[in-house]
Amino acid sequence: MDPQQAELVLAPIRGITDCHFRSLFQKYFPGFDSAIAPFINPQRYSSFNPKQLKDVLPESNQMLPVVPQLLHTDAQDFLFLAHRLEELGYKEVNWNLGCPAPMVTIKHRGSGLLPFPEQILNFLDQVIPKLAINLSIKTRLGYEKKDELLSLLPSLDDYPITEIIIHGRIGKQLYRGESDPGAFGQCLECSKHSIVYNGDIDSVEKFRNLQIQFPRVHKWMIGRGVLCNPFLAGEIKGLQTDNKLDQLENFHRELYGRYRELLSGSSHLLGRMKQLWTYLSFFFPPQQKSWKKIKKCKTEIQYQRITDDFFSMHHMKPPGLP
Repeated sequence: MDPQQAELVLAPIRGITDCHFRSLFQKYFPGFDSAIAPFINPQRYSSFNPKQLKDVLPESNQMLPVVPQLLHTDAQDFLFLAHRLEELGYKEVNWNLGCPAPMVTIKHRGSGLLPFPEQILNFLDQVIPKLAINLSIKTRLGYEKKDELLSLLPSLDDYPITEIIIHGRIGKQLYRGESDPGAFGQCLECSKHSIVYNGDIDSVEKFRNLQIQFPRVHKWMIGRGVLCNPFLAGEIKGLQTDNKLDQLENFHRELYGRYRELLSGSSHLLGRMKQLWTYLSFFFPPQQKSWKKIKKCKTEIQYQRITDDFFSMHHMKPPGLP
């Protein structure tokens, strides 16, 4: 398959890829076809807070089509929220069976539910007959073992799931070590559903090699790879960029300005921007040196001065940009 024809999905990364980030990222770094929003925190439908939907309001997501993601394991709460999303015009929701965060998995949510296939199937039995919109699933190879999803997939063939996004790690790995394309391939062969590849796509070369390895896959999810190199999706699609540094600086300036208006307090603002720089600093070798300066910022004035100097320095002596 021609890389330029591949369908690319921006992965949900909690604390970073909210609606403001997604819209500005698509404005400055085109290449993605859609995105999945970070999961909406589970709430009892009887005490549902509409503010939980602010990240997926249609008016905030006009630049890039988005699919809301739910973390619920209670069928009635899931259906209530899915109905609210249907009222907003959504045609699909994604069920998160992949989150590896300990505070999530300890409650048997996200990838923490994968060791309990009977609970997953019971949930689907309750939800799907009453769900008026499509359902997709984002998951991992397992939580404790790589064969947990492999054992579950044949049973999932009985359900009308639009697609299954598979991240090639187990939950206990978090994001440590390398993803496992071989284990992904085993899952691919055990499912009749449309399967989306997710995990460690961080270069055009790696993407093309994966395309050759998995010709059946036509949809690909990328997360941390594009935070480290924001131009990656465009490069895969064959899009040309004349001045990467200007583009990146303008994106950073607009994103910082928007968060400065929206977030309450300097600590919240700086925390959000530092979280982005844990990835973005890899775009500027030597990564460690640039990240250390930003990490030490304690005030907005310090942050603005350091990042302004940082971009000015690279304009004068451009780094080996990807």
